Amino acid sequence: MYELIEAGARTFYFDAPAKVGAYLLPDNGVLLIDSGSDKDAAKKILRICAEKGWTVSAILATHSHADHIGGNQVIQNKTGCPVYASEFEAAVGRFPILVPVSLYGGYPVRELCTKFLLAKTSDVRPLPDPLPGGLTAIPLPGHSFDMVGFRTPDDVVFLGDSLTGEQLLKKHLVPFLYDVRTYLATLDEIERLPAALYVPAHADAVSDVRPLVSLTRDKTMELLEELADICASPQTGEEILKLLFDRHGMSLDILQYGLSGYTVRSYLAYLKEEGRLTAYFQENRMLWKPVS
Repeated sequence: MYELIEAGARTFYFDAPAKVGAYLLPDNGVLLIDSGSDKDAAKKILRICAEKGWTVSAILATHSHADHIGGNQVIQNKTGCPVYASEFEAAVGRFPILVPVSLYGGYPVRELCTKFLLAKTSDVRPLPDPLPGGLTAIPLPGHSFDMVGFRTPDDVVFLGDSLTGEQLLKKHLVPFLYDVRTYLATLDEIERLPAALYVPAHADAVSDVRPLVSLTRDKTMELLEELADICASPQTGEEILKLLFDRHGMSLDILQYGLSGYTVRSYLAYLKEEGRLTAYFQENRMLWKPVS
């Protein structure tokens, strides 16, 4: 775990559950792309960097979910390095409680405030222009509010959570996302994006990204159709979530209720915008049904 993989002349990544990129500067400073999931991940990254004679010059965050910025605080405190993210994601990095709050829709229950969802606060600033080291930012919204990817001068593109590997697609019934319409547009952009190597955070690095884009898009469209089918007869949001998990013989817990419920509501909003579903109130319950 956290084996350092060479991806280009100066581009590397730490092979971990959420990959962390590294771009080596001429002075042996290194730009990290994300920082790992927690303090233990951060310590492993710092140890490997020290063994290589590298010092962390900055962290560039793809987005502010805890498995991508969980190491920020430890690395920043140890090295004094700046942390950068897109403006919206930078705000979430400074106030990470916004993640469990948005998942729960109010003051969050304790089970949604573990390190898996609630990162430690760090001083995250908006991305500078230009980026250090000759890197360029690539807008990849949809999975989160304002996720970005990064291209290194070696033509290696780090894609954050914009794509999901086959194993995770099989494991997770409802892959997390915020905005379906924007996400589908991002998939189209990635499909047209040239690069020598693509590094998704939760899938193998590939030289041809198109099969992974197609797999991810198919999963998104399948879930859309399944939710539309569940709503063939009027259902509340709670019932939709229950029936979806029942269909697949899976059980909800508080964590999945937060993550999957958030995503299902995003899908329902998209189907409403597309004119396929409508919402109405009956006996003080909000129900979803097809547009007649």
